[in-house]
Amino acid sequence: MSDLGRRQCERLAARLAETGELAGAALYASHYQRAIETAEAIAPALGGAQVHVEDRFGEHDPGPDCDGLTFAEFIERHGMPNWEADPYAVTFPGGETIAELHHRVALGVRDVLAGHAGGTVVVCCHGGVINAVLRLALKSPAVGDFELYTTNASLTELMLVRPGRWRLLRYNDAAHLAGLPKESPRDEV
Repeated sequence: MSDLGRRQCERLAARLAETGELAGAALYASHYQRAIETAEAIAPALGGAQVHVEDRFGEHDPGPDCDGLTFAEFIERHGMPNWEADPYAVTFPGGETIAELHHRVALGVRDVLAGHAGGTVVVCCHGGVINAVLRLALKSPAVGDFELYTTNASLTELMLVRPGRWRLLRYNDAAHLAGLPKESPRDEV
């Protein structure tokens, strides 16, 4: 995690400790180290919640051939992908399709919520995962129609009203990050 990322997590943890808005929630993180570090940073503000690592909340998997490439290297080798076309198209040779990402995330959401029926769950994850969950909740297509850009260490909150019916309570709430430098786009695929 970058220095800026750590500062963002400190601000998020301070906000959650001050407001108590998510106290008592179950806490999950993807298997990416930056997500685990985020979860560990906010755990005390949730009442000392144990961090559960859930692989299905990992970012879009570019596969072994593309993982770690800079975006420029990826474009040079494979050309500019059409992210908004076919969700079943292979955009990362050897990696996950958008449809596979959405399916994986949906199964993770279903299983985690089943284990915490009626409770609050906090998931430290990634922009692609948040995009997938919002598209699932809004019953929108996996690609196209709108673009989301989720700020690191922001809060997005959905409530499952009843099976198949969601309420979006907030998206990209980053008030606690006021005054910090803006994040730069990721340089890796």
